[in-house]
Amino acid sequence: MLNTQTILSSSGVEFGTSGARGLASDFSADVCAAFTLAFVASLKSDKPVTQMALAIDNRPSSPDMARACAAALQQQGIEPLYFGVVPTPALAHSAMQQGVPAIMITGSHIPFNRNGLKFYRPGGEITKADEKAILEANVAFSPLIELPTLQMNEAAAKQYIERYTRLFSDSVLQGKRIGIYEHSSAGRDLYHVIFEACGAEVVALGRSDEFVPIDTEAVSDKDKVKAVEWSKTHQLDFIFSTDGDGDRPLLADEQGTWLRGDTLCALCAQDLGVESVAMPVSCNTMIDGLTGFKQVKRTKIGSPYVIEALSELSQNATSVAGFEANGGFLLGSDVQFNGQALKALPTRDAVLPAIVVMASTVGKLVDRVATLPARYTASDRLKEVDKSTSQALIEEGIQSPQSLLAKLDITNITATYVNTTDGLRLTLGNGDIVHLRPSGNAPELRCYTESDEAAKAEALVGKVLAAIKRIYSI
Repeated sequence: MLNTQTILSSSGVEFGTSGARGLASDFSADVCAAFTLAFVASLKSDKPVTQMALAIDNRPSSPDMARACAAALQQQGIEPLYFGVVPTPALAHSAMQQGVPAIMITGSHIPFNRNGLKFYRPGGEITKADEKAILEANVAFSPLIELPTLQMNEAAAKQYIERYTRLFSDSVLQGKRIGIYEHSSAGRDLYHVIFEACGAEVVALGRSDEFVPIDTEAVSDKDKVKAVEWSKTHQLDFIFSTDGDGDRPLLADEQGTWLRGDTLCALCAQDLGVESVAMPVSCNTMIDGLTGFKQVKRTKIGSPYVIEALSELSQNATSVAGFEANGGFLLGSDVQFNGQALKALPTRDAVLPAIVVMASTVGKLVDRVATLPARYTASDRLKEVDKSTSQALIEEGIQSPQSLLAKLDITNITATYVNTTDGLRLTLGNGDIVHLRPSGNAPELRCYTESDEAAKAEALVGKVLAAIKRIYSI
């Protein structure tokens, strides 16, 4: 017999900002089984588990991981409900409607040779306390000898489409040409159905048979150029895309410029009439000054922290939502919108912020964005940087911010505020912000910057990361 705690402690797989992440090679059948059964054990305070929903992204390693999770469930007499390749929010939405827990097999935006598992209680995404309970579970199970063939259930895809098509008339996007950058997104076969049902003319773009690790917080220069070219060539009003598992959106305006995720989500929250919002500390500070929000709460980076904050905000507000700098929008309460009731979906979603903003924007989106306070954010990352290196850099900055700034070639500017909510976030005397933190999902060092001009924010990211590369010979 095997034991979940022993297997997980030696697996090399750890929980990150959202779910368990690691090399695909580390997710052996027994590791997937251990996570699955430990998750079931962590649900002991809920009603007995008789069914569990499963879905995957388009990574080459995801199908076998799903089969291993299903085999573990069957070993315990639990029926797996397999929804195939669908966006993470589609799985979460369907599981919540059916009142069953769920596991999404996805590595989100990280490279194809890595993967992960996201866990959902019947009421929504798990918290950090739930992660701890999973790792501490002690369940004996037999090694997996044979993996089952899974039969796909289309309910999750259909319910996700219906969630948004019933929210709008069939003419709300009439006259709009929307490009969908499909790449390898888990939702690429669903999005055109949603937008066409709302009256839009859809143009399919950039479909890939190989997995593409799109990071909505660090859009590549190639994808920036592609968007501008596509916009001109196809005369597009918008371009829509997502990361690999479809929970983080990308939306480009009429000029083919990708909006920052927190800007998109702030507009969506305003359009929905949400009273209070929660977001990570890395989000644009201009949001704090927007009208209409009763309270704005800042958290550590990661959807579990945002979800915890939503629970606090809901005590003093009738409608709450959260979002992240990557654009994932978490609807923390039911809301009334466009004369329809929209049920809460407390996990990152890519379609909601995009479709609400597209449908609510009168005139050009580029003009609407221009009316927001002039604060601009940028972000990028250094790959293959181990966590200890990142932590050493951050600790040095906490002990002596000015010394670190000098090393980063930021001279003659003092740090006026040091924020250690998540990593190291320095507010400088000229109003610029530099924020460093290790990724919770991969061996990467993240850098976020903010300034009063977009070009300055982008230049600051490049300057900081170039200096770090030089210092550590990365």
